[in-house]
Amino acid sequence: MKTISIANQKGGCGKTTTAINLASTLAFNGQKVLLIDLDPQAHATLGLNIDDGNSMYNVISKLTPRKLKIKDIIIKVDHNFDITPSNVLVGTLEQELAEEIGRELKLTEVIAQVKDQYDYILIDCAPSLGFLTVNSIRASDEVIIPVETSRFSIQGVDHLTDIINLIRDRLNHQVGSRVLITMFDSRLRHSFTMLAKMKEKFGGLLFDTIVHVNVKLKESAVIGEAVLKYDKYCRGAKDYLGLAREILTNDKVKIAEPARASRAAVNKAAEAAREAVIAAEDAPQAPQYEASQRMTELIKKEAAELVAAAQFQLSAPEAQSVYVTGSFNDWSLEESCRMSKRNGVWNLQLPLKPGVYKYQFIVDGKWQEDPQNQLTERNSFGDINSLIEVKG
Repeated sequence: MKTISIANQKGGCGKTTTAINLASTLAFNGQKVLLIDLDPQAHATLGLNIDDGNSMYNVISKLTPRKLKIKDIIIKVDHNFDITPSNVLVGTLEQELAEEIGRELKLTEVIAQVKDQYDYILIDCAPSLGFLTVNSIRASDEVIIPVETSRFSIQGVDHLTDIINLIRDRLNHQVGSRVLITMFDSRLRHSFTMLAKMKEKFGGLLFDTIVHVNVKLKESAVIGEAVLKYDKYCRGAKDYLGLAREILTNDKVKIAEPARASRAAVNKAAEAAREAVIAAEDAPQAPQYEASQRMTELIKKEAAELVAAAQFQLSAPEAQSVYVTGSFNDWSLEESCRMSKRNGVWNLQLPLKPGVYKYQFIVDGKWQEDPQNQLTERNSFGDINSLIEVKG
């Protein structure tokens, strides 16, 4: 069992969105997950349409007239996904715990009652650095710090890191921390400038996964659902599935197949279809199977048009990292679009459906068109997009 706190004292950084959707995607991958809402604003509770009078206040407080155990307030959200709700009374725990002996261990003691029932326990922390957040970090094996690409977010990470280090030193509790970039707008050059600064500052602490700006994430919260249930094909669902898989891979847990095929799976299916076509063509054909022959020709045509290879190349010997992004991936920064360098030349081959695509290179965080490609068009930002035609 692993306990993960999701914390940042800065509001509006996607903390609760990450808590809800990471819990949902971990559950999708077969993990039994409990989400503890420890935020007095109860955004995770509201974001999942939970309406319950009980909360962690009834579990932790000694002053409550209705004392409960954590198992009494657990509510089922979905398959493999449970939550303990919050309400405004949770905020009073800050004052109550101030004079309590062993106050930093209260949540650890509570979690111990149910930890054997779950693979992951996620804690949506309060947007502060008070006793509740200290309790969460002390109870956790790891802290995920969601940050948007802004200067104030970087400062917020520094403050939270100080608290984590203090807990290591004073409470003799080892806890890891990772930084998750959220609300990333790949249409803005500023986003890539801040991304480069974050990579320079945090290095290996950064998740490879980046959560992009996506309206479906907001819409799903409004109706009280995780984005995976609301629209499993949207960018937000894809990003949080990627985050769950990255965590599970690091923890060496078996990963479930995604809801739709990856490009590699599409390539494999296309190759299998082509082999089936070849085998069908080589086999003796009887006259009565003329209809089947016509179907074989149709399959051959569809398989040929399913995917094709698009080759991208850029000479930039001094560059440290180069990505290609464009209309083929909704202008997103994806690890699958990171180019590899050989003898100063960056290359990448992408399987794409036949068609015309707009694209640009991102060289060390800076956008630029393809200098070797004369096919271009001006975009709405005043920049130049390069064009590539992919043929079947």
